[in-house]
Amino acid sequence: MNEELTGRLRAAAEAHRPDRARILARVERGMSGAPAGPRESSGTRPWPGVALASLAAVGILAVGGFAVAAIVQSPPARPDIPATPAAPSAPSAPGTPHPTPSAPTTGSPTARERPSSTSPSPATSGSAGPARPGSAHVQDGPLWSAGSLDAGSNTYWAQSNITLKTTQPLTALTMELRITQTGGVQSTGSWRTLPADDFTVTVQHEGGAVVYRWTLKPGRTVPAGQHVFAGQYNHAAGEREAGHDGYRVDANGPRGALSVWGGFTPTR
Repeated sequence: MNEELTGRLRAAAEAHRPDRARILARVERGMSGAPAGPRESSGTRPWPGVALASLAAVGILAVGGFAVAAIVQSPPARPDIPATPAAPSAPSAPGTPHPTPSAPTTGSPTARERPSSTSPSPATSGSAGPARPGSAHVQDGPLWSAGSLDAGSNTYWAQSNITLKTTQPLTALTMELRITQTGGVQSTGSWRTLPADDFTVTVQHEGGAVVYRWTLKPGRTVPAGQHVFAGQYNHAAGEREAGHDGYRVDANGPRGALSVWGGFTPTR
């Protein structure tokens, strides 16, 4: 719509003077159903009829005025500026994996305790390596050891205990516990009766077994007496066979290098 047409409509709206008398007469005839005839004098017209007729006339005039005003005041459309649709978001590439956080395993080693690729060296250079299943050497001079399955073990969880006795202080010690992977074996923690700050602890999978290692830190000493080391783990449901599990201890004492090793027996 151009400016000329807008101006004409505005002038026509301003110049328009509706014939209110004719509009009221038509409304009355429409409401009464009577044929067109001479208008009655205002003194004989019933009051309800006058009121309804006045309201109808005012409504018609108001609607007509609003329509003209809307035409005059409506701004012209601007077809030369097309609406720009919102850019759709780029869909994810099919097959793109989404990272899913994994739940931590109860008792699994912390980040500081996770093993490095290199296993710690044994306390003595003349170590014969882990004991073979069924073999045992439980005493070496002042050092004595025994392995046992804790009485609290059940069909889903177990604890293997190593009791170590020494009649002399030890200046170096590496304790190794090997739990054969018989199905579902997963570490749930470990502990020892000696101070935790005196040892570096690692848990890792080696050669079909879960291996716990406690290594005495340099400058620390294991006092004479009885000490206990324990490894805890889940396993497949049922009674687990511990005959292939084992432990080994390499230490240094006043008389030099000491080594003991053995297996585990159930505790009743």
